[in-house]
Amino acid sequence: MPAPRIIRMAMLGFLASAMLATSTFAEPQQGEQIVLSSTEHHAPGAGAQGFSALDTEKIRETEEKYVFETEVSKIMKIIINSLYKNRDIFLRELISNASDALDKIRFMSLTDSASMSTNSNLNISITADPVARTLTITDSGVGMTRQQLKDNLGTIAKSGTSEFLSKMEESKKDDVSLIGQFGVGFYSVFLVADRVTVASKSNDDPAQHVWVSDAVNDFTIAEDPRGNTLGRGSQITLHLKEDAVEFLEPSNVESLISKYSEFINFPIFLWKGHNETIISEKSETLESNDDVEEEEIDSEKTEPEELTEEVWEWSQINTQKPIWTRSPKDITEEEYVEFYKTFTKSNDGDPIAWSHFKGEGDVDFRSIMYIPPRPDANFYQSLASATNNVKLFIKRVFITDDVAGDFFPRWLSFLKAIVDAEDLPLNVSRETLQQHKTLKMISKRLVKKALDMFAQLAKNDEKKYSEFISHYGVALKYGAIESQSHRKKVASLLRFRSSQNAQDAVVGLDHYIERMKPDQKHIFYASGMTIEEIEQSPFLERLVADGYEVLYFVDPIDEMLMQNMPGYDGKSFSNIAKGDIKIGDDSDEAKAEHKELEETFKPLQNWLKSTLSEYIDKVTISKRLATSPMAIVTPEFGLTGHMEKLLAAQGMNAAQKEDALYKFMASQKKTLEVNPKHPIIKALLDQVESGEPDEDITQLVTVLYETTSIRSGFQVKDLRGFTQRIEEVVGKGVGAEVAKAPTLKKEEEEEEEEEPIVPEDLFVGGHDEL
Repeated sequence: MPAPRIIRMAMLGFLASAMLATSTFAEPQQGEQIVLSSTEHHAPGAGAQGFSALDTEKIRETEEKYVFETEVSKIMKIIINSLYKNRDIFLRELISNASDALDKIRFMSLTDSASMSTNSNLNISITADPVARTLTITDSGVGMTRQQLKDNLGTIAKSGTSEFLSKMEESKKDDVSLIGQFGVGFYSVFLVADRVTVASKSNDDPAQHVWVSDAVNDFTIAEDPRGNTLGRGSQITLHLKEDAVEFLEPSNVESLISKYSEFINFPIFLWKGHNETIISEKSETLESNDDVEEEEIDSEKTEPEELTEEVWEWSQINTQKPIWTRSPKDITEEEYVEFYKTFTKSNDGDPIAWSHFKGEGDVDFRSIMYIPPRPDANFYQSLASATNNVKLFIKRVFITDDVAGDFFPRWLSFLKAIVDAEDLPLNVSRETLQQHKTLKMISKRLVKKALDMFAQLAKNDEKKYSEFISHYGVALKYGAIESQSHRKKVASLLRFRSSQNAQDAVVGLDHYIERMKPDQKHIFYASGMTIEEIEQSPFLERLVADGYEVLYFVDPIDEMLMQNMPGYDGKSFSNIAKGDIKIGDDSDEAKAEHKELEETFKPLQNWLKSTLSEYIDKVTISKRLATSPMAIVTPEFGLTGHMEKLLAAQGMNAAQKEDALYKFMASQKKTLEVNPKHPIIKALLDQVESGEPDEDITQLVTVLYETTSIRSGFQVKDLRGFTQRIEEVVGKGVGAEVAKAPTLKKEEEEEEEEEPIVPEDLFVGGHDEL
């Protein structure tokens, strides 16, 4: 090996030994490195973390032994024996405690700048020593005096163990999430360790002390024989159990830090290694020879050699800053987008919009909520299921993501949000969250802010709002159905297609009302499976010709929406396919003219009612037809053709078939409206007035009724008879004889007819939860 290489390795070995033997803890610095061989110990600051045999002997000479109070011992047994499955929370608890200690010293420094002189750096560092099987967490926080070590880690006075045990007994189960709520999070270390050493130095104590326990019945406290290695702060060394060696792997530790503590205010450093490849020069002669002339050595050819070395360094894990703690005016749009992608771990695109705000007053919290670029897969199919789109932090410590349903109603569960609360106890349980008054107040604020965010988007960016509606418009309709308290606000956010803009859903109810005719009392709408189906409907003819705007409802949920939202801003909704529509001239002269038409066409009305008695209840002169001869209108409380199609696609049980409201609506016979200005209707009137129409006329009217039924949105009941009647009419037209279509009796028709099916809660009014 060339001399430079030998010297370099010797220096690295010396540096490693120096770091391992040092008796003073060195503050970690990002990128600080050491290159080690595979046989060398890679944990830095070992002298600060471990004790020599002499140190141990001195501790035994000066230590004082204390017995855990009864409640603390119970805590130990619960943790060790019952909470194994969730044991990775120990790291969250230790980091949270370290963060609290750092917050305290930083607060103290505001009034006493000298308090920081003992250690000016504020951070948390974590190292693993696989040889000693230890994991060490060090902070430069406020530290603890000897008495505080005793009080905080061994007695009931400060730990809150009594309250913890009481809650455990109340819940009748071992709920690990309660750890920490009462200040007992430290004891979670015994989930993974069979022995724990805590070294701590406070500004209020001249000496550094050591607390040691094996989680049995007692603990000891002694003055640290190594002296003040910390300057200020605490260092917790976990002697891990044999089944917990997974926590010695830096990648596992890093994963837990990212999961639970990514947004802690202070930097968290992890001592971790990686391999680096270097290129050196390799001599063809591996051994020096005193007999070889110096000139010959110099002339020897060398060739490059690739070597892999293990490099260990301090790496900051929580590099993603908690931007929700910053002022929105100081955050760029790019930062918000980047944070969204980091927070959601998604690369599907930029969020449509976001809202960043701080809740103050009765409850203090910060939040950022985002509208994703598109819904999650199967979002609308899984609205009844819980989602994990909200991450709850308490003072920047991640608690859970199983709270979306507690913060947002399900119709808003597409939102992705972070909530950082100040007024919730750390590690509240799932049951406690649901009952906590603070959470309910936060939920109200979040829903209000979400609706405000949608309204601002609609006002400031029509293009983005149109994109939002295309993805989440149906969710808002669910909201208008389910939430009575937010119905008006949500309704104002809805957008529809209409006869004035059939291509895009951009027409809001406020826009519609602004364009209404002076004499118009209703908001007209038409329902159908597609825009094309609606635009072919005969019900549109007169309305559009007279300049009325009609909203187009093509989402299946729209029919349910109309049942739960009968009006908006003083205007009622009117289905143009139902009931007696009020349009046009309403003067006495117009009424008289219409009455005259009724008298003129009365013979035809009577004959049509008799001929089609199996299908219709009455025949009237239409006010809504312009070019079609007739249309089939549903009574106000009947089922339209579109509704029948929707019901036919649903499941139905015996109880639903007997639902009184459904049976009432399904039994309503239709009304046949005729257009008195249409030549076919005029010709039929002449036929009736000249005598009893023959069988051919009756057959033609039956075909006309069936084709009208299709145009009106209904399905033909007697499809076989309909096709044969069409064939017969065509046959006569071309001079061919076709067998007459059999006339079905009403009972036979009912046997062949598929009864519409209704979902269980279709006719039930809205409520606040889906």
